[in-house]
Amino acid sequence: MRLRVALLVGVLLFAGSFSKPLMPDDITQRAHALHFSSIVLDTHDDTPQRLLFENFDLGHRDTQGNIDIPRMREGGMNAIFFSIWCPATLTGPPAVKMALDLIDSVHEQVRKHPQDLVLATTAEEVRRAHAEGKIAALMGVEGGHMIDNDPRVLRQFSALGVRYMTLTHTLNTDWAGSSGEAAKNMGLTPFGKDIVRETNRLGVMVDISHVSDQTFYDALEVSKAPMIASHSSCRAICNAPRNMTDDMIKALAAKGGVIQINYHAGFLSQAYRDASDKSDELKTRQAAAEKAAGSNEAATIRADEAVAHQMMAEGKLPTVTWEAIVDHIDHAVKVVGADHVGLGSDFDGATMPIGTEDCSKLPKLTEALLRRGYSESDIRKILGGNLLRVMEESERVSREMQTSEKAAAR
Repeated sequence: MRLRVALLVGVLLFAGSFSKPLMPDDITQRAHALHFSSIVLDTHDDTPQRLLFENFDLGHRDTQGNIDIPRMREGGMNAIFFSIWCPATLTGPPAVKMALDLIDSVHEQVRKHPQDLVLATTAEEVRRAHAEGKIAALMGVEGGHMIDNDPRVLRQFSALGVRYMTLTHTLNTDWAGSSGEAAKNMGLTPFGKDIVRETNRLGVMVDISHVSDQTFYDALEVSKAPMIASHSSCRAICNAPRNMTDDMIKALAAKGGVIQINYHAGFLSQAYRDASDKSDELKTRQAAAEKAAGSNEAATIRADEAVAHQMMAEGKLPTVTWEAIVDHIDHAVKVVGADHVGLGSDFDGATMPIGTEDCSKLPKLTEALLRRGYSESDIRKILGGNLLRVMEESERVSREMQTSEKAAAR
């Protein structure tokens, strides 16, 4: 028996001399090198609310919120779509004005921090910013209600650097149905289809986060360019109307699109979603926290998040940890492959899972994907490469449409 054990040990040692297993420290080092050499692009961050209403300076490392330049540097986030958002209840000229004010707030941060930030409107400009060691600042309008039923406003937003528009927010517009009013089962009107075509012509990506399922399929049929879900997760894991079914993810990918996984706890965990929906205590405590925070939307979001995290710590709500983000990425990849999945956190706009309280924690995701067996090339795609591909395709479609338009006018 002893002889057999000795022989077995000898065989294992002999085999080990030819093939050294990858140790955890090796994976950590590989993940760090991979993450900080990649373009890490987040397609949805609500930080402009802080810029406009709190006069927040991105150059300041803050103890609140999820985004600032120091923490972006620490977390390797080097490309960010700032969300231009106002409540869906605000419509008409006031909504247009608020959107313009938010766009201006982003431009001002770029002006104030030229050593760190550069405004990017194309995939090539994002890559150039990365090569120069700067953070690419991009913008997306979250909610078609902000164009006030006027394609000229969309053209104005595009001229100011906006590169995606979410067709709706939480309420239907006159021309598109929202997931917030799913029971009405509204899709795109003929005017709504014209808006999709105009976004294509402008090179503005069509974003179907927040839309009704019917609007999604209508837009998919009309759009000449691939579409994105800038901040949606997987309905198969968490049955939220804001998330996408597997069939929707497949249809999006079939036309070259990308689902950008949202980090909001209520879109990641079914247990948390069910418990929070039923919790009167959560509603009462958040209402009190929001009242104390005042009318500032950014402050009320932070107040809601603090209450949710406290109730998780107290055992009154299921704890949602950062690994749930990786589970959604993993599910989407299994459905459509690594070419159609990306990151759309909803930082500064939602309740983040424990362990991903701000953007400095992003390297965890890269290491987790590496440990789950993802190739380095696929991880680079998920971190930002896939979204850049969609941007490039949108730019190509825009050029072709405008060239055809000019030819027809001759």
